[in-house]
Formats: sequence, structure tokens, C-alpha cells
Amino acid sequence: MNVARFFEHWSVTENPFRAEEARHDAVFHRLPEGAAMHPDFEKILGEFDAPSASIVFGEKGAGKTAIRMQLASRIARHNELARGVEPRVLLVAYDDLNPILDRFVSSVDGWDDPLGALKRFRLVDHMDGVLHTAVIDLVDSALGDRRATGVVDLGDRPLRTLRALPQRARRDLLLLQAIYDRPDSAHERTAQLKKRLRVKRDTPTMAWAAASWLGWLIPALLLAVFFWKRAELGEWGAGAALIAFYAATALWALVLLKRFAWDGFVFGRLSKKLGKQLRTLNRTPASFGASLRLLHSADRDPGALPLTGADDQRYAMFVRLQKILEDLGYRGVVVVVDRVDEPTVISGDTDRMKAIVWPMLNNKFLQMTGFGFKLLLPVELRHALFRESTKFFQEARLDKQNLIERLTWTGSMLYDLCNARLLACRRGEADGVSLVDLFEADVTRQDLVDALDQMHQPRDAFKLVYQCIQEHCSNVTDEQEAWRIPRLVLETVRKQQSDRVQQLYRGIRPG
Repeated sequence: MNVARFFEHWSVTENPFRAEEARHDAVFHRLPEGAAMHPDFEKILGEFDAPSASIVFGEKGAGKTAIRMQLASRIARHNELARGVEPRVLLVAYDDLNPILDRFVSSVDGWDDPLGALKRFRLVDHMDGVLHTAVIDLVDSALGDRRATGVVDLGDRPLRTLRALPQRARRDLLLLQAIYDRPDSAHERTAQLKKRLRVKRDTPTMAWAAASWLGWLIPALLLAVFFWKRAELGEWGAGAALIAFYAATALWALVLLKRFAWDGFVFGRLSKKLGKQLRTLNRTPASFGASLRLLHSADRDPGALPLTGADDQRYAMFVRLQKILEDLGYRGVVVVVDRVDEPTVISGDTDRMKAIVWPMLNNKFLQMTGFGFKLLLPVELRHALFRESTKFFQEARLDKQNLIERLTWTGSMLYDLCNARLLACRRGEADGVSLVDLFEADVTRQDLVDALDQMHQPRDAFKLVYQCIQEHCSNVTDEQEAWRIPRLVLETVRKQQSDRVQQLYRGIRPG
């Protein structure tokens, strides 16, 4: 008998226990809200009115990615209901660290020693990375870019929404774009966004531009007077006109020197400093320079730009972002950090993960007003965490971060989860089927709960059930019409899967 025939008998349209990754699990997306939700989810989510930090440790397969997806779903539903009624919440998915870490390692020439390079990763590099991710979403939506994720809702008339922002907010948005936008096209998008926002040039910049382009008129006029009115002016007057011509020409030359040489030097210097400090962007100085030239002169003040390794300017950038979002109808920002073990440069190495995650465990950073950081971390980091010093814990203040030391699932929780997946896959007109119905009468619900309890987490629970079904089907024929799994199969598979889980925890098998 094949597995499809088994499920067909039970009016189940697809195998509910086949998927192992929530991102690619069609059944997970069909489950009713709450059916696959971990009991600690509400603690992790927190309040939308005041987003807060959460730090969660979990084994592979414990449901961290599912929690991330449920966070996104809950925020999307909240925003849909809150639209036009109350402030919304912006979700920033800081979970694709591959490009950020690749650019960082390239910027510090660390490919020969990835661990050594990652140990140079700073908190401000994470701050730049989060701002980079959030600003891209915001600017994509503002420009109507086809790559826009849709997480920033500017309403039915986005252009009108943007131009209704206060002048200060529009300048701040342009500044954030000029610093943190996509490295490959930021300088081009600065001009597009400035036009869309109708951000005007400041008076000093306009005056210098006018002086450089129109400064030739006065020397030309004086030269014309010298040649055409020379006879009438006399020797003294003609000499005065010639001196005035030389003076006006020299003054125009100084204007040109200031505008094109000195300003070029200043912009080049600022751009190089930005490129050196913004290591997670790995953007060229020429690109930074082209964007900086389009900003208000006050916004180019070195004190406002992230030109050093200090975090003050970065925190100020977060405040700017928060105020812009408030004007757009967003009360808070939820930043989800996930899949830190997946980037190529990390490849599951605990020391490399530690080098990346530890800088984020900073109380001032995690407790920023209006920002809720949700760190969904591999359990290997939990083991490393408890070996840290007292000084480390004092700085991180994990007692204030809604710490969940380990995502745990009981057998009863996993039994309910398996039942929910079975119901989600049943044929529309068919009666509901429970997990215990798939087994012989001498297999009780408690037997299944006890077996699932040894699996500890959803992924391994699904493997247990899937293996039971597969083992049973491989040992019976269609003619036998044996639709229920015997106790012996359950006990055999239970022992095999329990041993596999234990070996996995001890690190002597891959999965």
C-alpha cells in the first residue's frame, strides 16, 4: 500500500506530516489562527501599543520560523483592522543576513579568516543593518518600486501622503535614503525621491549654485563697458572698469573653486568616511557623494552623519525613522531577527553566530522606545550565553528582555498540533479524523501523547507520525485493507525516532 492510498481512505487530501520547514509548508498556512501557536507566543508578541524586546532560544524544528510568520500574520491583521482608526505597526524582517554579512566581510577583507572578521562586527553595524532594511522598505513604497514588499502602507494615494508630510519629515526621509538605501542604486533614487517629496534646496545652496552659473555675467558686463565705453570713460574710468573686471573674474573663480573643488573635496572626504563606517552596505564613496550633494546643507553636517564608530548618530537616525513613521500612521516597529545560523559565512558555527548576535544583546539598543526586537535564536547560543561573565549580563539586562530560555512542546501540545494538521487536510465534505483514529484500538491517546512527548518539537513529531504511516504502508498490501497502524509499528518507530533525537542533541548526527 502506498501512503497516498492510506490518506485517501481517511479522506485526507495530502500528507499533513511531510513538510519540515514552515516557510515551505502549505498546510501551516491553512491552519486556523492559534492551532499551531506556541503557548509563549503572546509573551513574544507583546503589546502593539508599546513594542518590547523578546529573546527566544529554540532547537532546530522547534518553531522559530513559524513564530516569525505568525508575528507577520498577526501584525498584518492588526494593521488591516487599525487602518484609519488607530496607529499601525511596521514589521522589519531582519532575517536575511546573507547579503549584509557578505558585504561586511568584503569590506574588512576577511574572507581568509571569517571568524576573525565577524569578531569585528559591532552593535553599530547591526544598527546600520536594521536601518538599511527598514529604509529600503520605506523608500520602495515611496517610489512605487516593483520590489516593494508592501509592509509600508502609504494608502490609496501615496504621492499625496508623502507630500503631506511636514517639511522636516521629508528632509529626514531623504537623509535616511541618502545614507541607507540600496547600495546599487541609492544615488539615482535620491534624485527620484527628492523630486517626489518636493524637498526644496536651502537658500545658501541655491545662492552658491546661482553664483557659480551666473557669476560670469558681471565680468562680461564690465568687459563690455571697457571696450564699448572706453572713449567716454577716459583713461581713469577705463582703468577702473578693467580693475573691476579682474576683481569680478577673480571673485567668480573663487566661487567656482569653492563649489567644484572645495565642495568636491568635502563631499569626497565625507563619502569616504561613510563608506568606511557603513560596513554592512559596502557602498562606493562616489555613490554617497552623489546623494549627499542633493541634501539640505544642514543635513550634511558631520555631527548628524554616522562618520565614526559612535552610536549617538545611529540612535538619532532611529529617532528620525520613528518620527517619519508616526507621521505615516505607525506607532511602533517590530524588528524580527531570525535564521542567524543560515548565512554562508556562518554555516551553523556557534562561535560565528555568537560573534554576530552578542553585540545586539545591549539593553539600550533593545529597549529603544517604539522598537520591539524579537530575537529568535538557535539553542546553541543559549548554552554559550550561560558561560558569559557577570559584566556581560549587566550590560544585556536579559531580565528585561522577555527571555524564553527554550521553546518547549509537550506531548499534548504536539498531539493537538498533529490533529489540527489532519483536519486542515481533510476533504471538505468528509467527517473529521483524529490522530488516534489512524492507529489500532489498543493504541490509546495517551500512548501517542507519550510518544510525541519524546520528540520535544513539531518537526520531530511530524517525522514520528510520518515514519509510522510509511512503515505501516510498506508492510501491508492494498488487498489487506489494513487502514490502522498497529502498536508494534508505533513502538518500533518511537524507539528509532527517540534515539535519533538524542543523537541529534548530542551532535553525533545531522538531523
